[in-house]
Amino acid sequence: MRSTPSGDIRIGVSGWRYPPWRGVFYPAKLPQRLELSYAARIFRSIELNGSFYSLQRPESYAAWHDATPDDFVFAVKGARYITHMLQLRNVEHAMANFFASGIARLRHKLGPILWQLPPRMLYRESVLLHFLAQLPHDTDEAASLARRHNDKVAGRTAFDFVPSRRIRHALEIRNASFVHRDLIALLRELGIALVIADTGARWPEYQDVTADFVYVRLHGAEQLYVSEYTQPMIEQWAARIRAWSRGAEPDDASRITGRHPERAAARDVFCYFDNTDKQHAPRNAQTLMTMLGVEPPSK
Repeated sequence: MRSTPSGDIRIGVSGWRYPPWRGVFYPAKLPQRLELSYAARIFRSIELNGSFYSLQRPESYAAWHDATPDDFVFAVKGARYITHMLQLRNVEHAMANFFASGIARLRHKLGPILWQLPPRMLYRESVLLHFLAQLPHDTDEAASLARRHNDKVAGRTAFDFVPSRRIRHALEIRNASFVHRDLIALLRELGIALVIADTGARWPEYQDVTADFVYVRLHGAEQLYVSEYTQPMIEQWAARIRAWSRGAEPDDASRITGRHPERAAARDVFCYFDNTDKQHAPRNAQTLMTMLGVEPPSK
């Protein structure tokens, strides 16, 4: 009997610079400059979240590229200046600056770009549509957008997105007003993934598949950013990820819309643990990898 093909599954953590991990996840006395290299020998992907707080520099992206294995992938978190301060309005220059800031230096290790919306932001379809329409679909469009940057990043830009490739985007909602059928239709039309975010019921959690890949963020099942995932909880997420990766849906999928997505041959799945207090995130991620048979990156 022929087995069902599966997409690429990448399990990782959100960020890697956490003092409580030192001497627990990281070996004692491991220099901080080697922490990314160490983590990237265990996980096939990491969410790069420094890009959320401020514009990074090309040399930083280049260093992160060089510190990780060839088949490693970074998910890059979009700037909070765009999502939280401007709230997606009048973002033309800010978007250009973000894509000019050095993301190109990740080269083939550039994975999905995560756009996390603030809890106070209400759903306005016209605003969201205008923003999503500006997102580059590939690296050629990203380079063109980046060249429209302003003086904020003058002298520290990089536009050489090579090799030429598609760019994926994922949207994380945190306000109940986004729980709307029109949102799902819009994301499916544009091929943008709705982030499946476990936030301990603090913010909406729905599992509508809206793209040809799935993006999962596990912030803590009970207490946001803190709670450890138990073995049964991780087994439940493992079953869901298996279904998504095979182009199906989990039996327990909770959807905004009753409509099932079209079945795919396979889907890539990206899953990041963000319950970073103490050492829960890396340990939980490794447990999930073992359950799914996900191997560490090749050296």
